[in-house]
Amino acid sequence: MSAAKVYVVEDDKSIRELLVYKLTGSGFDVSGFATGEEGLEAILTSPPDVVLLDLMLPGIDGYEICRRVRADSKAKNTIIIMLTARGEEGDRVLGLEIGADDYISKPFSIREVVARVRAALRRGQRMQSKMNEEDEIAVGGLTILPDKREVYKGERQIALKTKEYDLLEFMMRNVGRALSRKQILDAVWGYDYYGESRTVDVHVSQLRAKIEDNPDKPELIETLRSVGYKFSDK
Repeated sequence: MSAAKVYVVEDDKSIRELLVYKLTGSGFDVSGFATGEEGLEAILTSPPDVVLLDLMLPGIDGYEICRRVRADSKAKNTIIIMLTARGEEGDRVLGLEIGADDYISKPFSIREVVARVRAALRRGQRMQSKMNEEDEIAVGGLTILPDKREVYKGERQIALKTKEYDLLEFMMRNVGRALSRKQILDAVWGYDYYGESRTVDVHVSQLRAKIEDNPDKPELIETLRSVGYKFSDK
């Protein structure tokens, strides 16, 4: 099996070279890029499995790169892990809303970065292996076609981002069960996302806006106070 391909898009030379060195030593096929333009061109030309993406880049910034990658048919499923010194909640939420899969604030542990890359790849492999388990899953007027990763409400197809789809499929496979934020994080993101339960809330909010008739009074995804969420089996 070939090594997973990882791109590091980071303008700080010392950080970029350290990440490239450590990830290569951990068995990944790694390339580094110093500018947003170089990184974006490489991603769209030859999509990697994972991108470690700095936000504050010269030229095209990380937010714009993320938007363009998610809009590209060939690269849209690439795992994006944002790296940035900007640790405010608003920055994290914006990164998640535009399609980032993970968010690590600087300074960070190299071991943690390597672990998160591996966990994200494992999660992707597990989701891939499940795609052909069933022809469809139908609950609450929604239908999922796992082999195509398509979602329909009645006859209308609903466009979902990668993590929105993963979250919806997990919840629909566990219909009627109370799911804690930790359970959701472990299942959908593939590791224990310490202190970042806000990640689940952001994605649930985005998902409700797309699948609920009235997102302000959700009927499909119920909030369980102090616990998490439940996909309704009513």
